[in-house]
Amino acid sequence: MQKDKNLWVLVLVCVINSLGFGIIVPVMYTYGKTFGLDAVTLGVLMASFSIAQFFATPVLGSLSDKWGRRPLLVISLAGTCLSFLLFAEARSLLFLFAARILDGLTGGNISVAQAMVADTATQKNRAQRFGILSSAFAFGFVVGPFVGGLFYKAGPQAPFFFAAGISLIGTLCAAFLLNETNPTDRHTRLNFNNKFKFASLISTLKRPVIGTAIFISFLLTMGQMAMIVGFQTLWVDVFKRTATEMGIYLAGFGICGILAQLCVPFFTKTFSSKTIILLLSSIICLGAMFFTGLTSLIIPFAVMQGVYGFFNGLRNPMLNAIIADNIDHTEQGKVLGINQSYSSIGQTLGPLTAGAITVISVHSIFFLSAFYILIATLLCFRLKSKT
Repeated sequence: MQKDKNLWVLVLVCVINSLGFGIIVPVMYTYGKTFGLDAVTLGVLMASFSIAQFFATPVLGSLSDKWGRRPLLVISLAGTCLSFLLFAEARSLLFLFAARILDGLTGGNISVAQAMVADTATQKNRAQRFGILSSAFAFGFVVGPFVGGLFYKAGPQAPFFFAAGISLIGTLCAAFLLNETNPTDRHTRLNFNNKFKFASLISTLKRPVIGTAIFISFLLTMGQMAMIVGFQTLWVDVFKRTATEMGIYLAGFGICGILAQLCVPFFTKTFSSKTIILLLSSIICLGAMFFTGLTSLIIPFAVMQGVYGFFNGLRNPMLNAIIADNIDHTEQGKVLGINQSYSSIGQTLGPLTAGAITVISVHSIFFLSAFYILIATLLCFRLKSKT
């Protein structure tokens, strides 16, 4: 019962945290233009967060293995709160970069939250619990942009102050309502031998099951982020639809993913292996993305993207559960942090490669995304043989 209570408090913390980030996404560019932000520097600004997160997340995860999950989660959430305040009180473009880098450096909340779930879950219910956690993050990203747009009407700084406020609530919830899932004492910390080394970012990829799962996650993240660039371009330039309609559609896309994550218990009962679920969902996503690239009609496009959005929602719960099933308790924070690090790089490389291939055509972006998914699907066969 205590484990379930902790899970739902963690879900609340994750919803609050992702809601804060979702709020600032639609207003960041407009707000930044007052300080000289343009399309090029926006890309660099977004990349600065991912690069900082790439190096910081596995370190924070490893520290949570040694010092406990709760203090590291509180530090991560507090860093996010401070970054939003820095954004709101920005006086130049330098402040914006400092805010995003600070958020990236303290951005271990996802991997630490995942480690907390892995601490108390069993192999049987691990995928289900990761699905609930993924749904919590996704919910905030779906609702956040709508809330951010509303608050922007009250003033350009209002969304950032509101995001800071709810991030503070999340910090307090983590500090006072969450129970530690990885308790440590002085003797344990003194004898802790699993110190993080940046060479682990490479050596972890060489581990048969874990390394393959992390690389699959990296490829599927690149495919999704490339698709988002293609979607925005096709929506505006080909379908001639408005930004409001785009927001509604993106919300629907996010809801498809949430529904899939809530259906994880059904899939895990129907299929005997998490790897088989991952493989089947990747094959369906590959087909949906390929056929998306063949159409210029909005209804077939929406259907294919809905199918992709649903089955792509199974990705994170399955991969995180597979990773957690194959690592020792003492390295859960570190390895899940490394997984998040590679995902953050995928979030950067996906849009960059999608932007580069638009010189061919808008539709080529969806074929590029399908290519990433194809490589990931082939690796799923390899993962299946190793598990």
